[in-house]
Amino acid sequence: MTALEQYFGSLLDKRVGVIGAGVSNMPLIRMLRAAGVQVTVHDKKDPTELEDRYATLATLGVDFVLGAHYLDALDEDVIFRTPGVHPRFLEKARANGSEITSEMELFFTVCPCPIIGVTGSDGKTTTTTLVSEMLKHAGYTVYLGGNIGTPLLPHVNEMQPGDLAVVELSSFQLMGMKHSPHVAAITNLSPNHLDYHKDFDEYVQAKTEIYRSQQEGDRLVLNLDDEVTRSLHASGNLFCTSKTQELANGVFLKDDMIYIAKGGMRRELMPAADIRIPGAHNVYNMMMAAAVVQSYVSDDDIRAVATTFGGVEHRIEFVREKDGVKYYNDSIASSPSRTKAGLESFQQKVILIAGGYDKHLPYDVLGEPICEHVKLLILTGATAPKIRDCVLAAEGEHPPIIEVESLEAAVQQAYMQAQPGDIVIMSPASASFDRFRNFMERGKLFKALVADLK
Repeated sequence: MTALEQYFGSLLDKRVGVIGAGVSNMPLIRMLRAAGVQVTVHDKKDPTELEDRYATLATLGVDFVLGAHYLDALDEDVIFRTPGVHPRFLEKARANGSEITSEMELFFTVCPCPIIGVTGSDGKTTTTTLVSEMLKHAGYTVYLGGNIGTPLLPHVNEMQPGDLAVVELSSFQLMGMKHSPHVAAITNLSPNHLDYHKDFDEYVQAKTEIYRSQQEGDRLVLNLDDEVTRSLHASGNLFCTSKTQELANGVFLKDDMIYIAKGGMRRELMPAADIRIPGAHNVYNMMMAAAVVQSYVSDDDIRAVATTFGGVEHRIEFVREKDGVKYYNDSIASSPSRTKAGLESFQQKVILIAGGYDKHLPYDVLGEPICEHVKLLILTGATAPKIRDCVLAAEGEHPPIIEVESLEAAVQQAYMQAQPGDIVIMSPASASFDRFRNFMERGKLFKALVADLK
């Protein structure tokens, strides 16, 4: 009997609640019911809004608590929290004796192979993907998932002790976690998701849960060039990255050459200029990935991926060239720091499409980069006034600003204003939830609009 089967067996005489019928929890619910566990699904959506999922769940024989008061009746013995619900809303249930856990917590509990976890404000998806690709190149069977979009729990019984699980972790998933990965990495930390977290300190605290339960022999990778991650009081086996200082243990950049140092001895890895994906921030991502995979892969494996990997969808993704104008999709850029990094990836001034849902982030950091790197600014969405105001308040020459009502209108404006040789990039600096379910849906619409340009 596997660890997962043993766990499900322990739930047979208990009432189990699952909050949220989303991407990560639907497989969990199926697995619980297949094991004979009594399940109540709590979701703020009504049956119509749940669409096909409601019929699927009803067929599985679950009980429902749906609608605006879906959290009011939480009293199950074990409650699986969805990442979108802040733990503070579950304090009453916890105080009354309910055990609060999550699909990700369960995965960490029963996973039979080593886990590598990556978190951070920016770059975590690219870094996670690079790590996975390097490990695959070295011959490992790799299970990639987590916040990157694939639930891993359904694959636990396929995993072998010699395999590797590579997991992207969000602050939502990390809150309250009692387990840490064997190798943990934090790319950087800047204000994000402040519509969810009560303040930046809580956000940072959530991120640091990735290493707080590490054991002897586990490893933590930090970016020493980031002010916040540099200040973390981490103990144990630390391996760092830096573009500004030489390291005795870590991956660092000097004179455009990336080095790997261990025990004070260093060796050349590769010139930074050989990294295929553009942008200074992707040098950081590649260095972080190289640091994470130490002891698992060879330098040749790292170089092979670094020189061929073309990037992840929605991350400065080249869409097409039309009439001499190149279009890039950077829909993942849901914060000012992400957009700043995207702008700095190009050697020329660009036409920028930005704006979206307001997560209550400070936008003043974006004013000067836009003045420096943007020739025309096209704004749409709830954050358009904030971005406009930060640009107008910045020193330097302000680009012309056009405000439109929709992404469709923004793409048309970019098409009409662009000249041969220009670059158009959608890098919103904002979340997508004002008009889209997620950044992927926003990015796919942008690509469709660009593909349809006549």
